[in-house]
Amino acid sequence: MSLSTQANNPIWRMPETCHQVALSRSTIYRLIDLGDFPKPIPLGAKSIGFLSSEVIAWKEQRIAARKTKEA
Repeated sequence: MSLSTQANNPIWRMPETCHQVALSRSTIYRLIDLGDFPKPIPLGAKSIGFLSSEVIAWKEQRIAARKTKEA
């Protein structure tokens, strides 16, 4: 991945991910276990992150699903 691609697709740590999706850490972990949230990227021995593009796509899918149910 080039530097310009990385700048356009930053990795969000858990606090930023929680903020972006308005969910708690435990809810995110539960959704990951269910296969309903993007898989984390290991960053170190005890740290993970999420590709911002994957989290944004997940949010957009949730919004699209809501619109489909309303129609």
